[in-house]
Amino acid sequence: MRRYSKTLVVIVLLVLVAALALGFKTVSIGSFERTGDNVLGLKLGLDLQGGSHLVYQAVLTNDAGERIAPTADQMDSLRRIIERRVNETGLGEPIIQTLGDDRLLVQMPGVGDPQRAKAIIGETAQLEFKHRQLNVPVEVDLDASQIVSVTIGEFPEPASTSTDELIDGSETSTASLPQTTVTTSAETSTDAGAVSSTGSGTDGDAPEVELSFLLVEFTDEGAEIMDAVILRMLESALAAAVGGSSPPNQLQVDINGDEFRTMTLPSQFVARVQGTNIFGMALLSTSGRPLADNIEGTRALFGDDPEVDFVEIYGAFDEDVGLTGDDLARAYAGTHSASGLPIVNIEFNGEGARRFGELTQEIAGTTDLLAIFLDDEELIAPGVTQAITGGAAFIQGRDFTPDRARDISQLLEAGRLPIPIELVQERDVDAILGADSLRKSVIAGLIGLALVLVFMVAYYRVPGLVAAVALIIYGVLMLAIFKILPVTLTLSGLAAAILSVGMAVDANILIFERMKDELRAGRTLLTSINIGFNRAWPAIRDGNFSTLITCAILFWFADTLGATVVQGFAATLAIGVMVSMFSAIVVSRTLLRLVATTALASRVSWFAPIGKKFLPEGSR
Repeated sequence: MRRYSKTLVVIVLLVLVAALALGFKTVSIGSFERTGDNVLGLKLGLDLQGGSHLVYQAVLTNDAGERIAPTADQMDSLRRIIERRVNETGLGEPIIQTLGDDRLLVQMPGVGDPQRAKAIIGETAQLEFKHRQLNVPVEVDLDASQIVSVTIGEFPEPASTSTDELIDGSETSTASLPQTTVTTSAETSTDAGAVSSTGSGTDGDAPEVELSFLLVEFTDEGAEIMDAVILRMLESALAAAVGGSSPPNQLQVDINGDEFRTMTLPSQFVARVQGTNIFGMALLSTSGRPLADNIEGTRALFGDDPEVDFVEIYGAFDEDVGLTGDDLARAYAGTHSASGLPIVNIEFNGEGARRFGELTQEIAGTTDLLAIFLDDEELIAPGVTQAITGGAAFIQGRDFTPDRARDISQLLEAGRLPIPIELVQERDVDAILGADSLRKSVIAGLIGLALVLVFMVAYYRVPGLVAAVALIIYGVLMLAIFKILPVTLTLSGLAAAILSVGMAVDANILIFERMKDELRAGRTLLTSINIGFNRAWPAIRDGNFSTLITCAILFWFADTLGATVVQGFAATLAIGVMVSMFSAIVVSRTLLRLVATTALASRVSWFAPIGKKFLPEGSR
């Protein structure tokens, strides 16, 4: 027995380490850490845990506007940056790999917020810092020569219920503007009737009153200019709303020598009559209230043929100051030393610190904002309390949570993608379906394992019992390896793991059948065990190595074609085959040799179901 004690100690230590790894959901040794909220802390795939499946395609064009393929280095850089973006947000452990030449697969098991995941990944490639100026007057290029007529009346009913896109400078649009119920609480809702106001009412019972409109017909050139004016006012109001401010976003109009203003958003008091060059405007006094609530009152103020001059727009505008993600050295989440609230720390490099200092010096003490855009979408627009010349600052917000601060800092840190991408496929997997698949797979595995164990013990007796113990050890070791590597278990991976159990039993069967042959030849039990293992080894080796070669081929093709299901199957089966070889050749062999040194060795019939007539005399 002493001859096999070292091997036995190694087996016991391996089983103990594996059991401890599975017994604790979190395994942490120095910088090494494995954790998970799933069963045994294992990493489950999308089909078992649920989550998001996203496929992105690189969008590269040459100077002629023709689509070109990205280089392998660009795709590898893209994969690494997106992996970094997702990992640093704590959204789980993503599966990110390239598909073909220009596509990227992103799978995020367990992610219940795919919109957040898509926002983290981003789609284009630019981080910019801009100076948002509020309540800025901009001169309007409209004069009397571009006005055909001016009248006062009700806004005409729309010709149809069409909901066209917002005007882009050339197309006409209702944009829901003439069909709006306006409230002073800045809330709007579409209504098929005429425009009306609830007055000052802070409750829903305030009386509605009809508004009269100043109807101005422009020439074609003037209408195009007016379209651009409205579009800019809408964009200004939207920028202000996202930034959390409420600038006027108004058009200043001079009527008969007196100045008035009209607002676009949120009250939407300017609209174009569909299919015409006529624009209707309900004018506001300085208090923001309509000047008149009927046609007669408006005519009394302006006369039948008022002289109108459009002066300038007041709104929020973003100025490009040349500060981009290339100037940002570092961004990271933290907490305020005094308040303990989440903040985002930012640090700029030398040139970036200079530009940032100039920008903050210009903004400090004003209502202007520092608007930060990622992928042409506004990320955040904080105010500036004082000039910052050292190149380091922090951003805080009332709505900041640790997750939001981490998301923002990670997006700033990642800066930009090497190439623009677009989302071409999106699929959400229901966690309920995944849990059901996992439950059924576990039940199937346990039933299959139990049947195998019963068969081995019933047919092969003591060797079958040894094989059953070896199979249990095999299962513990394999699950521990899945957790430590880690291996992402998918539904196909579970099928491969169950299949490898059968292969582990197959090796034991080959060994036991060789043992029977040696026992029939009259050799002792220990000799039969040794010779049986030696003679069975070539068949076990060749069978398992051919399976490993098949797994390698499957894995390579799956990696090339992006077939993650096949790839998971191949990887899991390969691990199972290698562990099964260790189980059969080392564990089963060591345990059988130990049993052969005990008193059980005298009962040869307990070791091989070969029939008493085939056993040597005295061992029956």
